[in-house]
Amino acid sequence: MTNLGTHEASMLTVGEVAKLSDTAPSAIRFYERQGLIASQRTSGNQRRYQPWVPCVVRVARVAQRVGLSVREITRALDDVPEHPTPDDWQRLTLHLISEAERRIAQLEAARADLAFGAKLC
Repeated sequence: MTNLGTHEASMLTVGEVAKLSDTAPSAIRFYERQGLIASQRTSGNQRRYQPWVPCVVRVARVAQRVGLSVREITRALDDVPEHPTPDDWQRLTLHLISEAERRIAQLEAARADLAFGAKLC
């Protein structure tokens, strides 16, 4: 975390990120502790986030619903540049769709194994 210079006005507070991503402020701090997002500090030691951070939080929440761990989400976000474009978000979205489809196929295969009637014990 670094201190802000003159860009404070365009940066977001924890509360703003939480509101824009429909997430609790405690979750924002959790994601920061996990390294998914980063903040900068004001002269008053308050956290400020880049304007695109709510997108990262929304992606992380969906990715968790798909079943990705925080580590897997971090790896997926590693390919997103510091100042992402709509194309960068689209590539990430396609990656997450592919991962969701892969996991669905695995679950369907497990369900088929269960439905086949094989004894598990």
